[in-house]
Amino acid sequence: MSVFSRGTASRSRARTVIGGLAIAGASALVLAGCAGTATTTDSAAPAEDLTLKIGTVLPQTGSLAFLGPPEEAGVQLAVNEVNEAAAGVTVEATFGDSGDADNKAFETTVPKLQSEGVAAMIGAASSGVTKLFLDSNVSEGIITFSPANTSPDFTTWDDNGLYWRTAPSDLLQGEVLGNLIAEDGHKNIGIIYQNDAYGTGLYGVVKEVFEASGGTVVADASYNDGDTSFDAQVATITAANPDAIVLITFDQFATIAPLFVNAGQDASNFYLVDGNLKQWGADVSVGLDGAKGTTPGPVLADDFQQRLNDAWTAEGNAELEDFSYSAESYDAVVLLALASLAAGSTDPAAIAEKLQEVSGGSGDGEKCESYADCADIINGGGVVDYDGYSGGIAFDDAGDPTEATIGIFQYGADNMHTRIN
Repeated sequence: MSVFSRGTASRSRARTVIGGLAIAGASALVLAGCAGTATTTDSAAPAEDLTLKIGTVLPQTGSLAFLGPPEEAGVQLAVNEVNEAAAGVTVEATFGDSGDADNKAFETTVPKLQSEGVAAMIGAASSGVTKLFLDSNVSEGIITFSPANTSPDFTTWDDNGLYWRTAPSDLLQGEVLGNLIAEDGHKNIGIIYQNDAYGTGLYGVVKEVFEASGGTVVADASYNDGDTSFDAQVATITAANPDAIVLITFDQFATIAPLFVNAGQDASNFYLVDGNLKQWGADVSVGLDGAKGTTPGPVLADDFQQRLNDAWTAEGNAELEDFSYSAESYDAVVLLALASLAAGSTDPAAIAEKLQEVSGGSGDGEKCESYADCADIINGGGVVDYDGYSGGIAFDDAGDPTEATIGIFQYGADNMHTRIN
């Protein structure tokens, strides 16, 4: 397990990205942030209960639809538990579809939520989709809080302090993945990637880290979201005869993987990322035994997974098959509720001013691990440091978490993956 640290940037959002990439062990990566200590005043309980309106812009359809259920389940569970605590904030949630950059479902969802007066939107999952509506939310004074955006571009976005995320930047996932490939003994790799904020950002970091380890990217090829034919890209990469292939895709993986196998590539040398690290089963027509991949997030406690499933199935849904970004979604809602309680307000700007504080990123707040326990501290006049299911979080001035874990997974003969670190 490796440790990566960085300090905070200015709250003006004229922010800088991580300078230089340390070569880290590829078993897992924990980002431990060092935030400066700030003097804070005690927060008083609100004079009356606050009603916090939020909405979700998460993928019910499109190329990341497999992430929708665990993310929405995380939101639902958090809403349930905040409201059951009856500790000063009641959350009203409206669930909406983000779709993807191709079907553009967000173009209906976002204006609807804006007109309903939500203080914050949870989403999108896709960095590329968030980029298409973030400026609109900023102009409307609404918080955008993503549980899954990983593009490094958001660290320096001009967002007036209204953009936050519980998922770490791909500067971290890319470092772990690049080192994993090198430590597995590969020397010459090919990379196929989606030509958007997510794909290009992750591609750049993997390439930099792998080449810094002494390896060579012998071929790369990109495609656009919405493309359905990938023969040219596969031909470009296979012609270079790589000893491993990195696939930075969404659900296009189901089409691309068989093309590589049919061209003579060994699927055990595939490396996947969070955008396609799915329990594929029979949905992919070739065997993936031995393939590996990375995704942000810690090992989830069994009781948390059970609570997620209980909350999700209670709404008439089938049991969850995947838990990716469920913890990050849960924590996003809890943090928004705690910030609202600490501010004594449901005004988005007031909530945004408290988000770093309640995450533990700006001072020496008292540690707590649930909304109910944290709310007791705030209502008693104290300052909290919420440690959630996604980790310690501790936002920096850029709205990025400074504590995060990248998990490593491996596929078996059934095309289902298990966590190996």
